[in-house]
Amino acid sequence: MRYVRTSGSVAGTCPAASPAGFGLHPDDLPDGLVVADAAGRVTCFNSAAARITGVRAGDAVGRPLESALPLEDLDGRRWWALTDPYGGLATRTGQPERNLLLPGGRQVLVCARYVRERPGGPVTRVVVQLRGTEARRRTERSHAELIATVAHELRSPLTSVKGFTATLLGKWERFTDDQKRLMLETVDADADRVTRLIAELLDISRIDSGRLEVRRQPLDIAAAVHRHVQAHVRAGQSEDRFVIRVAKEPLPALWADPDKIDQVLGNLLENAVRHGEGTVTIEVAPAVMKARAEGTAVTVSDEGPGIPEESMARVFTRFWRGSKRGGTGLGLYIVKGIVEAHGGTITVGRAPRGGAQFRFTLPVSAPAFLTQA
Repeated sequence: MRYVRTSGSVAGTCPAASPAGFGLHPDDLPDGLVVADAAGRVTCFNSAAARITGVRAGDAVGRPLESALPLEDLDGRRWWALTDPYGGLATRTGQPERNLLLPGGRQVLVCARYVRERPGGPVTRVVVQLRGTEARRRTERSHAELIATVAHELRSPLTSVKGFTATLLGKWERFTDDQKRLMLETVDADADRVTRLIAELLDISRIDSGRLEVRRQPLDIAAAVHRHVQAHVRAGQSEDRFVIRVAKEPLPALWADPDKIDQVLGNLLENAVRHGEGTVTIEVAPAVMKARAEGTAVTVSDEGPGIPEESMARVFTRFWRGSKRGGTGLGLYIVKGIVEAHGGTITVGRAPRGGAQFRFTLPVSAPAFLTQA
């Protein structure tokens, strides 16, 4: 019996779903599914397979597998003749996923399972899974962009370090003490840039793999905000440019990783100073999280041009840059990862005076021994 589903734009042709399959039909699968019987003829060609290959399911069912699904490897060799699922080694159970080519050169990810009634027996079914390569290509492009960004950001400070050290080593006696100090201070600043970039890369790796560790300690978030503002003032910013507003009501006792929250505050304030204009306002206030849990909210606003509405959805993605004023475009991606690792949330919007406004909220996250009565 064959079942033809016609609810989609491309119909799939497969055996009807059995009760053991919980009513799941092959056309419900997100990946392409092709099944061939013991004679090597296609018995199932679901709608996802039809969409990926561009072959109508009705044209594929009943044809030999290698004819219905003519795959080649990247060297141009016919895949089914090369792997020989029916006549190959009796110990083989299938083929791992690999990149193959459809007619016309379109790439597709393919893996296969050889079904046998007993170990070493003849193949009774070949089950093939097909997936498009778009997601993998996006990942590869992201990795390529990361490598290009890192190479670009490393080249400038390393060139500076190499140039100044070579000059000092070769002509030490020709420079005054003030000139030597200036060159060494430049080398020190460039070394700090390289160190920050390496730290960002490590953070991205931990965020992507879900291994970002949070070492919670009691944290005075208002004091941390004051400390970061004073650092900007010492670096040359006018003290009048910053306004700090801390709620009059007591803030809940916050447990968070001080170093990582420093990263968050430092990045948001640097963005406001570098990319924004006018007064930078930092507000700290109690907040109510999901399930009415206590938390603390920090809002950083500026009076610059703000972020275009169409760009707000991409602010926390890799390599997003709000202006041409430098930066790797990785900072806000890391900020979001740190906040979410604490169980908090972060949003971006438009400030009351038109600039950008970032607001992150952290739960109290007190240790269990403090919350138990």
